[in-house]
Amino acid sequence: MPAPTRLLAAAVTAAACLGVTAVPADATTQSDAVVSRGVTIPTFYNPPAALPAADGALIRSEPLPLALSLPGVDGPLPGTATRLMYKSTDSAGRPMAVTGAYIEPTARWTGSGPRPLVVVAPGTMGQGDQCAASLGLEHPLVVNGQTLSVGYEDLAIYRLLARGIAVVVTDYTGLGATDRLHTYVNRVDEAHAVLDAVRAVRSLDATSLTSGSRVALFGYSQGGGATAAAAELQPSYAPDVTLAGTYTGAPPADLVAVTKAIDGSDLAGALGWSVNGFLESDPALVPIAEAHLNTAGRAALKDLSTMCVGDALLSYNSASSTDWTTDGRSLSDIVQSEPALKAFLADQRIGTLKPASPVRVATGTADDLVPHAQARALAVAWCAKGADVTYKPVILPGLGRSLINHFTPLLADQGDAISWLNDRLNGKPVMSNCATLPLQP
Repeated sequence: MPAPTRLLAAAVTAAACLGVTAVPADATTQSDAVVSRGVTIPTFYNPPAALPAADGALIRSEPLPLALSLPGVDGPLPGTATRLMYKSTDSAGRPMAVTGAYIEPTARWTGSGPRPLVVVAPGTMGQGDQCAASLGLEHPLVVNGQTLSVGYEDLAIYRLLARGIAVVVTDYTGLGATDRLHTYVNRVDEAHAVLDAVRAVRSLDATSLTSGSRVALFGYSQGGGATAAAAELQPSYAPDVTLAGTYTGAPPADLVAVTKAIDGSDLAGALGWSVNGFLESDPALVPIAEAHLNTAGRAALKDLSTMCVGDALLSYNSASSTDWTTDGRSLSDIVQSEPALKAFLADQRIGTLKPASPVRVATGTADDLVPHAQARALAVAWCAKGADVTYKPVILPGLGRSLINHFTPLLADQGDAISWLNDRLNGKPVMSNCATLPLQP
């Protein structure tokens, strides 16, 4: 079996273990609905023309059916879900609508204080609206011949719910919401979407959360970058959202290093999502991109703009950006030669600000997709600023494929990461291990 097929088979098997069945993507048609690769996006995801002024203001909500739900004595297991749309602000200061989902757990919270809340920032889902994590809760596996979408974040969400922890998951900017393209790995857009999700949940009726509910953040890969950026920006952007702790796994903190690593890798399609997101964030970069992209490169970016991870693994596995440029240079080389692109990526660097709350940075020592060295450097940078950092190297051997090297630490460390967050939500103190970081890989 070819490597890309094995990787997809593993993802599909994981989804099947959650009790997932494939659903017909065109089961319903709606007026004014957007269709992405044959998947009809519910009209709920179409933002209104006018948005509220306040960040985190709830725009609309509706019940969200969970694909895996079992009857229980105290209610459906693992809980009751609500689809959300809320207002946020993007990196250019423009108002934006963000979608997501809140799940009220049926399990009792047995820890100290009122029921807590965790924001789950999803890992890389893709760039098509059908890839949104909130849709993944309803349809964890969508296969229709045009797209393959796997809601793999459902596992972490359900593990949190089983502990009696309420969960809100954000879809980020433009992933789900149909009015703009997803600004993949834009640190400010992602951080704002994460923090405003907390504010939006506070506006929901009939939750068991109170003003005393502790709040924490959970994210791996793209989600690790989002939670890391949110922890940094929380004091200035959302001082009303006090954080008990933040888990940031495999964070793409240095996009220059990450861009080099993913070029030619299993997930080379993420290069296209990154470029698309940069151009969406800053239209002034469009002429530069047009000057360097050849016909194949422009076609790849357009194609990838509606793809999920599964699609990119099938279509762009091991693709090289040198095939997308007019002079055969890599995108990394072009970034270094263009001051505007170089400055844009420098502005995306995470680690320049000090988080005000405890953070746990986990990184696989063999991760060569979101390189271990740059993730460790984030912990070093935060430690140098006096932050409360728990650094966790996930020591595993190299397993041959970059995506497996990246994905395996997520599974190996997830239980410990959730336990660490659970302790913070219980108000237990944590001691930074910055002093021993120089001795750790």
